[in-house]
Amino acid sequence: MAIASGALARVPMLLLAGLLLSGAQGRTTGLEDRLLASHNRERAALGVAPLQWDPSLARGAAQWAEHLSQTGRFEHSPKLPGTPREGENIWGGRPGAFTPEAMVNLWIAEKAHFVPGTFPNNSKTGRVEDVSHYTQLVWRRTAQVGCALSRAGEEEILVCRYSVPGNVRGREPL
Repeated sequence: MAIASGALARVPMLLLAGLLLSGAQGRTTGLEDRLLASHNRERAALGVAPLQWDPSLARGAAQWAEHLSQTGRFEHSPKLPGTPREGENIWGGRPGAFTPEAMVNLWIAEKAHFVPGTFPNNSKTGRVEDVSHYTQLVWRRTAQVGCALSRAGEEEILVCRYSVPGNVRGREPL
């Protein structure tokens, strides 16, 4: 009898575990909302207005992320004549190893090198590339973002596009 009641006592726990696991988020579940929230947490901490998600920017980001995945290259997209100016952050890493928040947090980590002032003189190291992802992410005049993740190649690629673009020479990010 003790064996049977012990086994019965485990049934509710197994059912509960199954329910919890079936509702668990995948690593990229809710990708858009999570990427937007990660951007806006940092902006809020600085008193900068939140970004809004822009599906058009996300479509462009998806095209470029797929291109980078397929070609194995890692470079910013070219400015095409007749297209609006957009800012862009790109990230690459081992597939499946990073959450969306961790990807954005690597850009935010550049804050450690940031100094207020006129762009591009915003880096403690003197190298603008040490802060340019961060300054784009927090650029005060930027109002929209759209991002996409590609897992098609050997590297996972995240591209985020921004409008209005940041990192404008002679202007202050914040």
